[in-house]
Amino acid sequence: MGDAGHTHSGPRAPFPGHPGAARRVSDLLPVFPWDKLEPYKATALTHPEGLCDFSVGTPVDPVPELIQKALAGAADAPGYPTVWGPLELRAAVAGWLRRRVGAEVEPEQVLPTIGSKELVAWLPGQLGLGPGDQVAYPRLAYPTYEVGARLCGAEPVEYEDVEELDGTGRVRLLWLNSPSNPTGRVLTVDQLRRAVAWARQHRVLLVSDECYLELGWEAEPASVLHPQVCGDSHEGLLAVHSLSKRSNLAGYRASFVAGDPVVVRELLEVRKHGGMIVPAPVQAATIAALGDDAHVQEQRARYAARRRALRGALEADGFRIEHSEASLYLWATRDEPCWDTVAHLAERGILVAPGDFYGPAGARHVRVAFTATDERVASAVARLTA
Repeated sequence: MGDAGHTHSGPRAPFPGHPGAARRVSDLLPVFPWDKLEPYKATALTHPEGLCDFSVGTPVDPVPELIQKALAGAADAPGYPTVWGPLELRAAVAGWLRRRVGAEVEPEQVLPTIGSKELVAWLPGQLGLGPGDQVAYPRLAYPTYEVGARLCGAEPVEYEDVEELDGTGRVRLLWLNSPSNPTGRVLTVDQLRRAVAWARQHRVLLVSDECYLELGWEAEPASVLHPQVCGDSHEGLLAVHSLSKRSNLAGYRASFVAGDPVVVRELLEVRKHGGMIVPAPVQAATIAALGDDAHVQEQRARYAARRRALRGALEADGFRIEHSEASLYLWATRDEPCWDTVAHLAERGILVAPGDFYGPAGARHVRVAFTATDERVASAVARLTA
């Protein structure tokens, strides 16, 4: 019998990814946190006035009309777009960074990405990091920083202050996040400047997640690319930005990274091979979104009103709000284990994220997103202040 009919005398090895495989990628990753919230969501759904979901933080307001028109106008796009995108797109990003962020960036320093989470998760691997390397991120942080390290086999390392990190050479990538998810904390220009100095001294690539930069409430967030922070050079620095929250484009997966042109060019080459391309209609929508500031101000006003209402109601219910000077979240505590707080609010039909999703340091806090409709916010406020 030929090879096609050959039978193995011993047991077959399981396919990669199957439960019996020697090594599965999922084994490297923490448990997906949102699955733990399902029983509390089930409780909240039984409330007679319905669920008020402040957990995930997904936009609920309409996509601005000018962006929808730009997307529709580019819908006849039968050919492949490029990974780098057209010059018009990169010039729009550079213009926005100059106008809104105060950073002097050229189009060759810009790379569009398929949502910021994709970039966070795959950046360490695309940069060639692996076993023996360390990826450092804030002690209270978006979980995907850790995931990105684990996916490439690097070691995830938490820090409270960058200057406490080991500078012997194992830290290869340093994440900053200001404004912070989950706390809404904003790093000062001096804090950013010190982080840049440390990273450059130790030849560490610093990547600043600035996706909430336009959503400062009690502080004015600064970019790591601003000359007051980094001087006249962007060497060793990248900044990550997203249009998901400022323009209600979470469904479009519109984002970009900008900074050190040498690193951007390396990422471009790697991502070409991987076919990591932002669809052409989304590229057109991004150009329209970054060229208009009016819709951002309108959305900010909606969020400001919701934030004000929820903050007052939570404080009336005995919560203390910490940080929260920017972003789309209130970092709240009743000085009890976070899951007790989740249960307390679920009984009122209100769903929030437990603080320990973002690290053990959040074990006595919850994150309350004010990305919900005015009607749902008003309903939650009534329940909290009854």
